[in-house]
Amino acid sequence: MENKWFLDIIFDEFRDGKINIDKTLKLLNKFEVSYDYVHVKKVFKKNDKQKTGLITMEDFRAIYRTLLHRPEFNELFGTYSPNKKILSAANLAEFLRKEQFELEANEGRAVSLINKYEPIDQARKNKEMTFEGFIRYMLSEDCSVFRLQNRKIYQDMSLPMCDYYINSSHNTYLIADQLIGPSHLWGYASALKKGCRCLEIDCWDGPNKEPVVYHGHTLTSKITFKNVISVIQKHAFEASDYPIVLSLENHCSPPQQETMAAHLLDILGDLLVTSTIDHAMPNQLPSPEEMKFKIMIKNKKIGTLEDTLRRRGERSRGEVGELEEIMGSDDDIYAGAADTLIPKAKPKCPKKEKGKVHKVKVAMLLSELVIYTASRSFVSFEDSKEKQKFYQNNSIGEVKGQKFISKRAPEFVLHTVRFITRIYPKGTRADSSNYDPQEFWNVGCQMVALNFQTTGVYMDLLLGKFQDNGGSGYLLKPDFLRRKDTTFDPFDVCGNYNPVTLTVKIISGYQLPPSNLSKSNKADPLVIVEIHGVPADMAKQQTSVIKNNALNPRWNETFTFNIQVPDLALVRFIVEDQMSITANDFLGQYTLPLMSMNKGYRHVPLVSKLGVNLKPASLFVYIWYFQQ
Repeated sequence: MENKWFLDIIFDEFRDGKINIDKTLKLLNKFEVSYDYVHVKKVFKKNDKQKTGLITMEDFRAIYRTLLHRPEFNELFGTYSPNKKILSAANLAEFLRKEQFELEANEGRAVSLINKYEPIDQARKNKEMTFEGFIRYMLSEDCSVFRLQNRKIYQDMSLPMCDYYINSSHNTYLIADQLIGPSHLWGYASALKKGCRCLEIDCWDGPNKEPVVYHGHTLTSKITFKNVISVIQKHAFEASDYPIVLSLENHCSPPQQETMAAHLLDILGDLLVTSTIDHAMPNQLPSPEEMKFKIMIKNKKIGTLEDTLRRRGERSRGEVGELEEIMGSDDDIYAGAADTLIPKAKPKCPKKEKGKVHKVKVAMLLSELVIYTASRSFVSFEDSKEKQKFYQNNSIGEVKGQKFISKRAPEFVLHTVRFITRIYPKGTRADSSNYDPQEFWNVGCQMVALNFQTTGVYMDLLLGKFQDNGGSGYLLKPDFLRRKDTTFDPFDVCGNYNPVTLTVKIISGYQLPPSNLSKSNKADPLVIVEIHGVPADMAKQQTSVIKNNALNPRWNETFTFNIQVPDLALVRFIVEDQMSITANDFLGQYTLPLMSMNKGYRHVPLVSKLGVNLKPASLFVYIWYFQQ
């Protein structure tokens, strides 16, 4: 049956005798096989014994088998197929129940998979799965390590916004470094396409009364505020329907702030939140569900939300309000990091003195557009507890935030239960490097803003975490980070938060990307498994190195991790090429929340440094976890 199906597909191409590599690729496409050209070329050369650049039908079959008929799949198939040729619906259902943890799987479920993945008509008619169908099932979304259910929005989206982690970026307009790199509209479009829901806009007075966006006191290029808002309006809801928060880092004079307000109203129209729901005074933040397709402005606000609601309909053009602000520590303000790095671009602003009160002018026209996300200078946890309103949020620099985590984590948690807290990188990160977002998620910070333009482990963690809940950019925090009476302390978690034992067996790799540093496309791959979470859960284990095999390295190595707080844990798979005893080259990675992981035999799709899917490059693993 399989032989006839195979020959029927390839016969036409071989009518005139042998075929070249282009026709080989065309045939692989016919079989709907996903391949990496580098690997096909290598296997083709091996089978082209005469070195003529042409192969026979038998050679093609050998290439097809090398790429697809993986021994580790064959072993599994053989375990459940009595005659080693086909799986009946009953055999497949047994495999799903025993190996894939689909405890409810019956023959109906098996038949639906046969219909979806079995390429041979006769087998489908017989409600059977051949090895060809089994391979296609094993490489499909149904066997991905990431749970299909979590690719959809499945969490309760009707709770107040402070109950969610929100996908957030810092200096969204930069696409290179913080000092002389270009400011670019692409920064906004790109972040929105990646599911970002909180964007930062650094606004300064520009020529012709038009505010501009750039990193102040540096040589980064300028773009107009108007163009930024137009790009945001265009791409706002491509990746998610849930609300966007525009975090304004506002350095404009009141007249240009009025221009900003006019552009926001004009370009965003009905998308802009300009009042509360039904114009009534709420007592808590709205939910992401209530704010679908809405854009909120985060900025300093003059007076209270009640005042704004009372003044509805009144004209406020030309009016300016003043706020007093207490300056915090160095990382709370732009502390002139540029003056040591760019001699010509001396910042005009002297270093603001800590604890000093300074006055901020806000155009009332802009202030009235700030409804649920009013920025408030952070003084102390005690001060916020006493004076802060539910619609006010704080921005805390990473250095100050880390001090609070190490000295006062439980208080930090109680603060984020009540108020949206945004964390941003310290001013000295001129190269746009990032900090570890995990420690801030551990204490419930909602908006942990990273430089989206900078790739690496911390951005991998953010993008991996926010794949969850349908990539909506909003993740419901665990209940112990939402309850008003919580006593959660990330440094003291023993046994109280549903600990699990996770077992990961790294079985094999498949069509791994060649190393950039290797001329011959040879790789000596190894796999690292990392756990990111509360301090007690941070862990890392690695496999041995397989010499000279990027096509189908086999490891069969098993790792076990004890995880105290699974709700906060992320699992990261990294594949590296061992260049020398001391140096490895990064080949690909994949990060996901532990609680989004499927159990059983799964493939892990690898992603490049830039976040691009490296299909078909993947790892084949067996995952098992259970509550302790």
